[in-house]
Amino acid sequence: MKKDYTYAVARIRSRELSLLSRQDIDNLINSKSYDDCLQYLYDKGFGTEEQETDVSALLSCEREKIWSLMAELTDDLSPFDVFRYSDDFHNLKVSVKAVTRDVNPFGMLMQNGTVSGEKIYDAIKAHSYKDLPDHLQQTAQQAMTTLLQTGDGQLCDVIIDTACLKAIYKKASETNSDVIKLYAELTVASADIKTAVRCEKTGKSLDFILDALAPCNSVNITLLAKAAAKSLDDIFNYLSTTSYASAVDALKASPSAFEKWCDDKLIDSIKPQKSEPFTIGPLAAYIIARENEIKAVRLILSAKLNDLDSNAVNERLRDMYV
Repeated sequence: MKKDYTYAVARIRSRELSLLSRQDIDNLINSKSYDDCLQYLYDKGFGTEEQETDVSALLSCEREKIWSLMAELTDDLSPFDVFRYSDDFHNLKVSVKAVTRDVNPFGMLMQNGTVSGEKIYDAIKAHSYKDLPDHLQQTAQQAMTTLLQTGDGQLCDVIIDTACLKAIYKKASETNSDVIKLYAELTVASADIKTAVRCEKTGKSLDFILDALAPCNSVNITLLAKAAAKSLDDIFNYLSTTSYASAVDALKASPSAFEKWCDDKLIDSIKPQKSEPFTIGPLAAYIIARENEIKAVRLILSAKLNDLDSNAVNERLRDMYV
């Protein structure tokens, strides 16, 4: 039976009214100090009654609010797993390295995955991979074996990062939501492009590049890998034949400019969900909008802490959903 999201969408409509607008972002940029920025955010509902002053604590609190709201709106969070898998695989990466280095990982674990970070760590420590969710089991064993046998942390990271992208794409393929599918497509494609560029700059082999890329519809990873094994110009020439042709200039400018291009494209693509009253789309769009908002706030607060020029900040800021 198709789930009715009418009530949940109505709740989301009211929450959208409190999302940061471009005017809010400009006000934050123009704030005289870091403390003034924080006060503006507190007035907009950020943080808790304790009013966190640490950037990471404040923004972690905001991410918690996203998932607390989703849990209120639906008794099944699994349709949103594509947004939560990144925390799962981050926690897997932290746990594998913590176990092999005999360190405590708990301050580094993320809290909004599909399974607790502590459970992942316990399973890795006990080498009990069957205790992990299906999307983590094989990758956990492969990553742990690789790190123990080779000591190559970079290769371990590649295994986990690529598996994460594949899991996101697979989960999205099982949904009827165009928003979730679009999110997965852009997430995987942009990661592949950034990986290809890094591999070219570090002289990685074709086999390594192919292993590091995750398949998706909008990028042919074989052609992208072959281009990356040659030169940056070959990467740019290949991308010019794809739907990412307009991103080439941003990619030439810097990795952050390319990330901004991808995020802006995603935000622009989900804006029609503001008028969709019945499906999961507006909920997914709200999650994306809030994560985009958190990125913007992190950038601005970091800039205030480090006395960065406001013009440089503006160049990196994403478009807002409202």
